[in-house]
Amino acid sequence: MDFGEKLTELRKAAGYSQQEVARLISLHLAPITNRAVSKWETGATYPDAMQFIWLCEIYGVADVASAFLGISGNDPLAGLNREGVRMLREYAELLRLSPKYAEAAEVKELPKRIVPLYDLPVSAGTGVFLDSDSFEPYESEDIPPEANFAVRISGDSMEPLLNDGQVVFVQSVNTLEHGEIGVFVYNGDAYCKKLDREGGLKLISLNPKYSPINIKYAYDLRVVGKVILQEN
Repeated sequence: MDFGEKLTELRKAAGYSQQEVARLISLHLAPITNRAVSKWETGATYPDAMQFIWLCEIYGVADVASAFLGISGNDPLAGLNREGVRMLREYAELLRLSPKYAEAAEVKELPKRIVPLYDLPVSAGTGVFLDSDSFEPYESEDIPPEANFAVRISGDSMEPLLNDGQVVFVQSVNTLEHGEIGVFVYNGDAYCKKLDREGGLKLISLNPKYSPINIKYAYDLRVVGKVILQEN
């Protein structure tokens, strides 16, 4: 059986017309007509590599060598019509979802990144938060891609969300929206607080025992970055 005859056999076994095959391929690649499918099946022309890949997908061909070269293989879809292929694939997906039968995922070592880690107590009072040399390199595979630097929290003013000594990652931005948590410099001091724009500009602590910091002049407040909150 030649290549074109095999394509015809597979199409009929899958229950498709030439028009349906042309429509399905056109959903993913450059549009074709049923005449192109007909030429493939008569041997007048051949599908290109991507068209052939999609033909195999449409016809449910898992073992190309077995289907087209007659080389013995272990194709579980061989001999099944379109409904049989669909049912077998659905059952295979159910097996993959089961922890009993799913193949254990390969544990890959995540690439590590290094960002500057600033200590808020050290930075406080300098007025030049990111412009100082008071940082250490911090290397981790957990650093979010959008983070530009990290800070170590000092004190309990942002508990229970952020704890004393905790390292948090920060994205460098110049402005924050109401309710967002960020790192700020105000009157020469560095803070990690929540921004409140209602009823005047304020820096809010999450720990209720600390009073808000009322910002008298907006131009005295410098937004250093946005704290990237990560799920535990």
